[in-house]
Amino acid sequence: MARVLLISTNTTTEPYPVYPLGMSVIAAALELDGHNVRQFDFLAAGKELEPLAAVLTGFQPDLTGISLRNIDNVDSLSFAENWYLSHVREVAHFLKQDGYTVVVGGPGFSLMPEIILDYLGADFGVVGEGEQKMRRLVHMLEAGDVPPRVMKPEKGLGSKEMITPVRDEAILDFYMKQSGIASVQTKRGCENRCAYCSYPSIEGGWLRPRAVADVVDEIETLYLRNGVDSVFFTDSVFNDSHGYYLELAEALVRKQLPIKWSGFFQPTSVDATTLDLLKRSGLHAMEVGTDAATDETLEAMNKPFSFADVREFNAACVAARIPCAHFVIFGGPGETLETVRQGIANLNALEHCVVFPFSGIRLYRGTPLYAQARRERLVAPADTLLEPKFYFSPFVDPAQLNEMLKKGFAGRRDRIFPPSDGQERMNVLRRFGCRGLLWDTLISFPKESAAPHLCGVSS
Repeated sequence: MARVLLISTNTTTEPYPVYPLGMSVIAAALELDGHNVRQFDFLAAGKELEPLAAVLTGFQPDLTGISLRNIDNVDSLSFAENWYLSHVREVAHFLKQDGYTVVVGGPGFSLMPEIILDYLGADFGVVGEGEQKMRRLVHMLEAGDVPPRVMKPEKGLGSKEMITPVRDEAILDFYMKQSGIASVQTKRGCENRCAYCSYPSIEGGWLRPRAVADVVDEIETLYLRNGVDSVFFTDSVFNDSHGYYLELAEALVRKQLPIKWSGFFQPTSVDATTLDLLKRSGLHAMEVGTDAATDETLEAMNKPFSFADVREFNAACVAARIPCAHFVIFGGPGETLETVRQGIANLNALEHCVVFPFSGIRLYRGTPLYAQARRERLVAPADTLLEPKFYFSPFVDPAQLNEMLKKGFAGRRDRIFPPSDGQERMNVLRRFGCRGLLWDTLISFPKESAAPHLCGVSS
């Protein structure tokens, strides 16, 4: 059996430190075949190569695997100082110079595998879901066969094939001290076809839920073994149209675990009964993929809802006293100066919530928006997009757009633009020992007989 060292190269703490879940899923898959697996996290190790060198010396792996979470921070105003591939290439070269075989995977890698593999100088790459492909790749190497240079996506794993991650206890402890939140995935894939989104190329375009019992068991183990009492569901959209999320909520209510949870939601129709169920299951806050701020721009992004739906969703959450953060992109397809003005007004009218506006959309090959950018001659065929390029509607000037956003949201502590301002605020709170999402501390609900909440802990 092989000794395999898996390495998470992510060192960013935006929006908060996030446990490298994918690495632990791969570790669990390889351990099923009897391989000796060690997990190494650069952020937990102080972002330095020396701890990695020590692990290499002591463990002497037969194979190394690099997990690439993100290429950059997808923020047009700060991407220059948040482009992560140079660090990852340094890690790959460090491994190669000592003769180790290097395999690269992860969501960031899957966006442009061949280009990134060439840039890093690694040996093999795994695109999309990696657990079965990594098992085959290791088996081929042990047998003396030569695997494909890039193992491409296949039919998505079914519910019974998905593996519960084996988390490294020391790494998990680091992230719980830093953010206080553990990541859990309940389903894979996304049925939406948003114009800009690369998610279907990473996990597929159809939903595949994990068995509810497996998810609940994973959360219970995190609570009992590690003291985890706050979970973030990493699904692309938690409130799926099939109602899988409601089955999970009902199971959590029956289990009565003292945990709170949050996740990514889309602002589609929701009633008070559903929100009551979610709150009883532990729902603490929602990060909402609103994505655009007018009907025109929502339609151009191919979103399955209108801004009236956004208003209704937000009002329902306010009535249920559930903190919401709306993430919105300006400058996308269909944007004009008039839709910018209307969009700012629409967002400012949303009560008792936080809004994170972004300017411009990071382009990825294979998305409808990339094809549109090509038609509009905003990107050349030779552009690799390894270093980011951002889509801005031909009808808006980026500098003018950014100035309108700054003025439009000025004086609002719950409207965060530019995005880096919010990160700076969160970093200050963390230095004072606050843990959790933290943006929820910016929300004040209509007065009720409840104490105020501080540092991500709701009343």
